Amino acid sequence: MSDQPKQPAKKFDYSLHYAELDLRAHPELYRIGVGEQGVLLVQPYKAEILPHWRFATPEAAEESSQKIYQLFLDYLAAGDVVGADMARKFLQMGYTRSRRYANHKGGKKYDGPVPDDKKGVSGAHGRPELPRMPEDPVKAESARIFKAKWDEAAANAEYKRLKQEHRERYG
Repeated sequence: MSDQPKQPAKKFDYSLHYAELDLRAHPELYRIGVGEQGVLLVQPYKAEILPHWRFATPEAAEESSQKIYQLFLDYLAAGDVVGADMARKFLQMGYTRSRRYANHKGGKKYDGPVPDDKKGVSGAHGRPELPRMPEDPVKAESARIFKAKWDEAAANAEYKRLKQEHRERYG
């Protein structure tokens, strides 16, 4: 473990035109940020990972999480921290979306529409959370499956090293 203090995560830059950017070619533009920020924006990774992202059943979650984790390892082997971070975000999103559906029928967590200026940015944005229903055990199992792979990815020593190097180099 390094004696260097961890650098705080910078916020994901939502002002960039991600549909027009290839972040594999321009990793200097990527900010790791926190959580799932930008998970459905950053190309070419969104196009590579999203087709494999499924959580409706534990069987789908198992297959999906294994495939996405393998992509995570492939990105690491290529020294591609942006791809690895995006795969980690998809694993995290598999967990959070499964949990949302486990707790809220239909997956709707907040009451009312997302404000126009907040579309594409996660959060309650002042809306109250809808009441939780009794836990759906199928979605809860899907969440458990994704959580295990997300934890495995987040704990990966090579991922931690590349992430720290990226933050030190690009902010």
